[in-house]
Amino acid sequence: MVRDLARYLRRCARELAHFRRSQQGATAVEFALIAPAFLAMLIAVLQTCVFVFAQQTLQNAAVQAGRLIMTGQVQNGNVTQSQFLNSICPMIRPLFTSTPQLNYDGQGQVTNSWSYDPGTPGQVVIVRLIYQWSVVSGPLGFVLSNLPNNSAEMMGISAFRVEPY
Repeated sequence: MVRDLARYLRRCARELAHFRRSQQGATAVEFALIAPAFLAMLIAVLQTCVFVFAQQTLQNAAVQAGRLIMTGQVQNGNVTQSQFLNSICPMIRPLFTSTPQLNYDGQGQVTNSWSYDPGTPGQVVIVRLIYQWSVVSGPLGFVLSNLPNNSAEMMGISAFRVEPY
């Protein structure tokens, strides 16, 4: 009986040593352990890059819209608020699905309560373009959203003094 137990233990030891030396499938197991963290990081980086690029596009649109007001083109052309927004839309159309909104309430619902006043020569005017960028929740808890409706607020601002025209 002791010999049988000794043979059994030697056989178990050989199988354990063989199992320990075996490399088949090690790469697949290592990839399975690393892949979720790698993909989560990749998605987070890509989502952040697109968000920052869209933010810069909105900022550039605010600066260009501000130039229209600063040089008096809006005032001399008697441009209405809707016409002004329609002139901004082509600047941001590649990334944004709708017109940038002017305001939102505490619940993340968009409202347009700000006034439209292009100003007169010498006045300081601020152009604010606010857009709610819908955000997809990232893996591992990475989230860009800062509004209750799972979107992030991005804003383009341009402040200037209207030139004499």
